[in-house]
Amino acid sequence: MNVEEILQQGIHGPLETKPDERRKYLGTLRERIVVALKKGQVAEETVYPEVEQYMKEYPKAHLFLNGTLSYEQLSKYVKQATKNKIGHTIVTNKESNTDIGLVLALDYAIDKDEIFITKKAPEIPAAKESFWTKLF
Repeated sequence: MNVEEILQQGIHGPLETKPDERRKYLGTLRERIVVALKKGQVAEETVYPEVEQYMKEYPKAHLFLNGTLSYEQLSKYVKQATKNKIGHTIVTNKESNTDIGLVLALDYAIDKDEIFITKKAPEIPAAKESFWTKLF
């Protein structure tokens, strides 16, 4: 590290690794995430059972919530975190616009392939052939 880098860190604080990734994922890195939800998913009425399950599986995890959402939308996850003794932080970053609403992360890398929960579309039963179409 040269003198210029040391001066810059003294003025602006220590260099942050992957600042864009940290802004997107509410202050943490992608490699540390156990599960993440989009804002629309957090706004839904019920808690995702997968999030609750991960809180039980990873008791040392930390919950990050997007502060641009209303507290009414976040409170059900805050209650789950408290119930499971998981620390939580409501992150409000005015300079960043992310569609991420919730992140459950560890303080070390776990590199999960799939961090997002996607709801399966309700299955529509196939139309049954009527009695008449079978005859003709």
